[in-house]
Amino acid sequence: MPNSMTHVHIVLYMPPKLCLHLYIQCMFIFRLQLGNLGFVSGINCLFVFRVSETLKLTDPDLIQMDEFKNEQLLSITINLLLFIRSQVPVTKKLFQSYAADVVLDADTAHPKLIISPEGDSATYTDTWQDVPETPSRFDNTLNVISKQGFSEGRQYWEVEVSGKSYWELGLTYPGIPRQGREEDCWLGRGKESWCVEYFNGNYAAWHGGVQHELPLLAGKQFTRIGVYCSFPGGLVCFLGADTMTPLHCFCAGTFADTLYQALCPGHDNEGTNWKALKICDASRSAPVL
Repeated sequence: MPNSMTHVHIVLYMPPKLCLHLYIQCMFIFRLQLGNLGFVSGINCLFVFRVSETLKLTDPDLIQMDEFKNEQLLSITINLLLFIRSQVPVTKKLFQSYAADVVLDADTAHPKLIISPEGDSATYTDTWQDVPETPSRFDNTLNVISKQGFSEGRQYWEVEVSGKSYWELGLTYPGIPRQGREEDCWLGRGKESWCVEYFNGNYAAWHGGVQHELPLLAGKQFTRIGVYCSFPGGLVCFLGADTMTPLHCFCAGTFADTLYQALCPGHDNEGTNWKALKICDASRSAPVL
């Protein structure tokens, strides 16, 4: 291929923002098509089988190629996935370059949430706290949003979720309902917010009242969840920050208002969900390979 070196040169010298955008797309494409195999520790028969099965589903004629061409195609796919996996530390640093200082606004928190004095954690309590009733406070959903919003640039933040059986994380416009019908105030149930929800081992993404089940992630446990948002790109992406495993990506197109970080630590879930959701220093975390 006479132009292969030219193509490599172009990729190597791409602007970091474009590299990150393309990397995100590659991660989600391969997770959806190959069952989240971009971060496997080795290549085995199951991997080859899944690639073949994917080809059968996407293009049955392609799998009928002669054995030599099949081997070539599998080799290219494997090498690409290994390359993507090898770039995890580099990509982590790109995400970290957009690390945001997120402080939770206690004046927006549901009365059954305890917000730390530093504004970096939210904990559920059975006790209804004596707090001022304000229009900005959620009164029937266990939500809290950040003090500061953003309407330009890119931001990345991480939340520690270890030891929890229920949580929701995401982004919202300031106009999300705070009082009224409970179903209107949940994250992701309206067009004002985007979120990923975890409940008893299962993950789902929500926006506009539409649930996107994420069966490939069932049973997976993460210590931290990362949320990346490109305001100019209209992207909201969720990742398992431990291994930079892609969870879900929303392509919003164009955002219509300022965005605020939002979270819900959930109820006690029969005594299994008492731990806090804690905002971490995303600029210091390292991926586990």
